[in-house]
Amino acid sequence: MDINSFDAEERRRALAAEAAKGGFPAPGTNLNMHCHSFFSYNPDSMSPSAIALEAKKRGLSAAGLCDFDVLDGLDEFLEAGEVLSLKTTVNLETRAYMREFADADVNSPGEPGVVYMMGAGFPAIPDEGTEERKALDAYKSGVRKRNEELVDRINSALPDIALDYQEDVLPLTPAGNATERHIISAYIAKAEQRFGAAAELAEFWAGVIGTSHEEAAGIVSNKLKLEDVARAKLAKRGGIGYVQPTVDAFPPARDFLSWTAACGAVPMLAWLDGLSPGESDAEKLLDTAIDNGAAALNIIPDRNWNVSDPETKKAKTAKLAEIVEAADKRLLPINIGTELNKAGQPFNDDLDAEALRPFKRTFTKGAMIFVGQTALARFADFPYAGKKASAVFADKKTMNDFFEKVGTAFEPSRELAEELMAAGPDKAFSKLADIAEKAETI
Repeated sequence: MDINSFDAEERRRALAAEAAKGGFPAPGTNLNMHCHSFFSYNPDSMSPSAIALEAKKRGLSAAGLCDFDVLDGLDEFLEAGEVLSLKTTVNLETRAYMREFADADVNSPGEPGVVYMMGAGFPAIPDEGTEERKALDAYKSGVRKRNEELVDRINSALPDIALDYQEDVLPLTPAGNATERHIISAYIAKAEQRFGAAAELAEFWAGVIGTSHEEAAGIVSNKLKLEDVARAKLAKRGGIGYVQPTVDAFPPARDFLSWTAACGAVPMLAWLDGLSPGESDAEKLLDTAIDNGAAALNIIPDRNWNVSDPETKKAKTAKLAEIVEAADKRLLPINIGTELNKAGQPFNDDLDAEALRPFKRTFTKGAMIFVGQTALARFADFPYAGKKASAVFADKKTMNDFFEKVGTAFEPSRELAEELMAAGPDKAFSKLADIAEKAETI
């Protein structure tokens, strides 16, 4: 049985078999709340079940799935958490347009106004026929349209390795949600197929990259480097397939964040590294995001401290401290992780590393808030960004503390999930609140 099979039932059986073996370490204090699976892009083609299993084997305290533009892995990941007794959440990441930054790069380099955003702790996939489901389907179809247009442009420039989107790209995914990285992988594979000999392959890429045969041969021999260089030359700004996105290429930020809340999830701004014009002023950035409907912040800490150049590292770590301080001041929960959508990324952050230790409490609190959000929204119809929560709690701090306690005390299992689901929202809320009373926050 293959836990990364495209067949969902095979993945389920493989996970059950692994769970039955037991012997997992006790949960520690590290976590990863931002993991991309093969439902968007994962360099090791890891399924949601595989990610949950690896998190359990590593003794993580919690894990969050985060795919681009889809919730296809939601049921599987939450079920895997119950099978493994692992705290889990499910997020969605997309790109939106924030008009307030129309003239400034924010976290999508070279694309003013375009902003990576997320929804965190989705309790369920929206039902068919609802406005929320229509919007979700539109996000996915919008991605496909942009992908097909990108492939058409690259095909026109490189007819020798032209792709058929349906036949060459979509089979790389289990549910038809291809990403830019899938497209680049498909072009690299097509070039290897078309130019079998190493010399011919190097000559082809030398022409595409605009470098010498010798340098191209070195790049071709390094798969990771070839993927990065090919992506830059084919799809990124200045590449042969790139076109500057228009204002209407992505949904308005306010609309996406509103949709997230309507789905019972937490509207969230994603943050890059603080060095762009749009991110340079942390206070302004967060206030603008909050005005658009954001209630939380996502950070990928590894890109801010795990940097080889000393001066760049110094600048980025300072910006990390700045954004965390600004988010804490606004009582915005912070979601962290390593993405897992590029080879070489660590599976999780080490929160006891010197650079991250000052933020350990904040990052742990955020993770537990999102675990609590998932349980309360899923079973009690009590989402963090919903009207009920804002009516019950007099202030944000009290609300954050409550959701954290629920997340800390919640121990996922199939039996508990069935009990809470059968109880109905009101009784489920009471039970989760009782559980929270026994919690000891870290």
